[in-house]
Amino acid sequence: MAEIDKTLKVQKIENGTVIDHIAAGKGWEVVKLLGLEEYGGTVTLLSNAYSKTKGKKDVIKVENKQLDKKEVNKVALVSPEAAVNLIKNFEVKEKFNVSLPQEVTGILICTNPVCVTHFEPCETRFAVESKDPLTLRCAYCERVQSKVEFK
Repeated sequence: MAEIDKTLKVQKIENGTVIDHIAAGKGWEVVKLLGLEEYGGTVTLLSNAYSKTKGKKDVIKVENKQLDKKEVNKVALVSPEAAVNLIKNFEVKEKFNVSLPQEVTGILICTNPVCVTHFEPCETRFAVESKDPLTLRCAYCERVQSKVEFK
């Protein structure tokens, strides 16, 4: 059996963000969720790349963009084991793991069709009741949901 080549053949970025350790197969979902398909800069997606710890992972590199807190929270909802690396002058200047906050605001849709959030102009709010498996409770109608639907 041939030896597996464990090197990534993607060039470094000078400035921007690298989202690493995304669950294998979830990279496209993260790209869409963050609106990166409309981003004017270079976005690189590695899908099913080799990972020492997981076997396979996805990685996203975004040149000249740093994620804000709301964007990091979105990544955490899709892939809670992801890590974010902030790059400046080709060097990792900051690295942190994403983590789910106790409350998620303004990025999800309640699955209850009669929830007030579908009829009134208000920011959605969900309490994170469980991280594994993901369970959320709407602050308005109290519906518990495990499926996430993004705005």
